[in-house]
Amino acid sequence: MNSTGWIIFILIVQVIHFAATWKLYVKAGRKAWEAAVPIYNAIVLMEIIGRPKWWVILLFIPIINLLMFPVIWVETIRSYGRNSLIETWLVILTLGFYIFYVSYGLDVEYVKDRSLHPRTALGEWVSSIVFAVVAATLVHTYFMQPYVIPTGSLERTLRIGDLLFVSKFHFGARAPMTTVAAPMVHDTLPVLGVRSYLNTPQLPYFRLPGFQKVKKNDIVVFSWPADTVRVFFKKEKGVKKPIDKKSNYVKRCVGVPGDSLEVRDGVVYINGQILKLSDRAKPQYDYKVYAQKGVSSRLLRTVGASEFNRTYLSAPLNQAQINAISPYILGGGPNERGELEIITEAAGIPMKAIRSAGLSLREVSDRLRMLPLTDAMAEELRNNNAIDSVVMQIEPRGKKGYNIFPHHPAYSWNNDNFGPIYLPAEGDKVVLNTKTLPLYKKIIRDYEGKEISVSGNQISINGQVTETYIFEQDYYWMMGDNRHHSEDSRTWGYVPENHVVGKPVFIWLSFDNFNEGIANWRPRWDRIFTTVGGDGEPRSYFKHFLVGLALLIGLDYFRKRRKKKRATHE
Repeated sequence: MNSTGWIIFILIVQVIHFAATWKLYVKAGRKAWEAAVPIYNAIVLMEIIGRPKWWVILLFIPIINLLMFPVIWVETIRSYGRNSLIETWLVILTLGFYIFYVSYGLDVEYVKDRSLHPRTALGEWVSSIVFAVVAATLVHTYFMQPYVIPTGSLERTLRIGDLLFVSKFHFGARAPMTTVAAPMVHDTLPVLGVRSYLNTPQLPYFRLPGFQKVKKNDIVVFSWPADTVRVFFKKEKGVKKPIDKKSNYVKRCVGVPGDSLEVRDGVVYINGQILKLSDRAKPQYDYKVYAQKGVSSRLLRTVGASEFNRTYLSAPLNQAQINAISPYILGGGPNERGELEIITEAAGIPMKAIRSAGLSLREVSDRLRMLPLTDAMAEELRNNNAIDSVVMQIEPRGKKGYNIFPHHPAYSWNNDNFGPIYLPAEGDKVVLNTKTLPLYKKIIRDYEGKEISVSGNQISINGQVTETYIFEQDYYWMMGDNRHHSEDSRTWGYVPENHVVGKPVFIWLSFDNFNEGIANWRPRWDRIFTTVGGDGEPRSYFKHFLVGLALLIGLDYFRKRRKKKRATHE
């Protein structure tokens, strides 16, 4: 719905409100015309129902207003003596239209100075829940949102199992564009597994003022531009989602509007200069690690590596033994010597499971292993006498990679050698021809809503032949620090400004083995209560928090004790 459509919609709502309530305004001692003036009529209504005027603000905040409208409908009929449970449900289920019947079909009187306290314990409970949900939704939508790192695309900067707080106000909160949606959930209702929103109507994009712009090196949460997935890891027909209901991704911004970006042998260059990463960034690349006597898993874990497989050899197992270790097995099978090969992740099989199943396992240390390492890990392995070579794996320039933007035969790019590519800023004009169109086609068609057609070498936008295009918003380039294991802008291209969600600022919890079930979670104490940004190694403030909490509890205890003593003496 465009701006004109929304103006018409708001006017219709105002007409309906006036028609439904003007008689009720008059019975409350107000003038009929006061029900017809937008915003002012809401202020007057708050006075009639005995609620604070600041509630009016909540009526104009997307998503929050969906929660407040039913409250206002109920409060309105109760101000005229309609307090029964049946009528409460009628006004909610009819989307407020029951007020017409109260106004025109019933002889009601305005109840002045009515009690605003719920009459029953159930009513008190419902009232508390409603306003708790309103407050939580307001904070979640416009100020701070919890987020969990589910994949390793930013390892080791952000770890799988890090639970974050994402600030909405750093870059300015993006107002919801989806007007009808369940509060406190994203795109799916828990348990039911169905869509949590309606596709229409949609509000135009709007962002509240922030106190900083997205900068190079910022870690950013954004709506995944290419998202058509209804349920992850399930093959089915794609769906078209509103921007604010697309899946949230987190990556590092490596290029901002106006930059020219290129990746040379895995290194990001901006405007011809190497991008200097923050000292907390820990980019990883795939390495081949070779040792004549075998590359020990224990050694790899000693340097901090965790993304590799382990191979065990065993005599044939019975079904009970297989069942005992199956949660830890990735694959395997019999080899030519009649032994059973068992392949696991880096954590291996817990000793407790091995003993309970009565297994006798021998790990094979392969001579050559491929795994992602940071520069520091790679250097530590090179300096170890047990390792013969550590070689970074780079796709050569000119070799076309798999699933690489812009997915066109004219561009033989890959993850390690990509670009150069220009990142458009709002108002930039670019030349359009058959060579440059693949780079900007997705922007023009999908993000800025234009129709594109090509006839020979002639390009038309919205039916008009053109050789240039002016961009309507800013575009960013996002990449994961785990460079060889991250689906990012190298796969699906630019991230529009209207897809930016917020900035991760704080890790409040962190667990190892996060994807292996809650029973296997192990707290990473050194990451709990650490900041995401800043200089130097992250520092945990968990102990400080516990000391502060203990002091507050102690002060509260002594305050209450002192108050009790005073009451006793009196």
